[in-house]
Amino acid sequence: MPQLDPTSFSPQLIWLAITFVVLFFLMAKVALPRVGAAIERRKDQIDGDLDRATKLKAEIDIVIQAYERALAEARAQANATVNETKERMAEIAAKRQQAAIAALTEKTKTAESRIAAAKADALANVRTIAIDASRAAASRLIGDEIDEARIGATVDQVMKGRA
Repeated sequence: MPQLDPTSFSPQLIWLAITFVVLFFLMAKVALPRVGAAIERRKDQIDGDLDRATKLKAEIDIVIQAYERALAEARAQANATVNETKERMAEIAAKRQQAAIAALTEKTKTAESRIAAAKADALANVRTIAIDASRAAASRLIGDEIDEARIGATVDQVMKGRA
């Protein structure tokens, strides 16, 4: 192999040095600046994206706080509306209940007065019937007419005892 021949080492070393220097300058002047510029562009873009993300996060935090405030206000307003509606419904129910109680009380009084009148009529009829029946029974048993005032007084005493 000619590469391992010691007599051809010096020309190989010279070509190695020339190739190294050419590649070194090509890398230093062409390839590495391009790579460095690409890295710098990416770094700038990443930094810009991070700055924009930080700004957007701050804006989002502000929007979230505004949303939470609006939500809290809406809940408070809804609760106030519900409470107000409950109070109004309770007032309406109380008024209706009072009106119903008043109507029932009036109907009860009317019914009680009619019952009392009917009872008085019935008792008057009972008294008359009792006097007539007592007079008829006494005249059959005794065979003589008894005074109507006397029979009426006796019937009144008996009715007072039962009333």
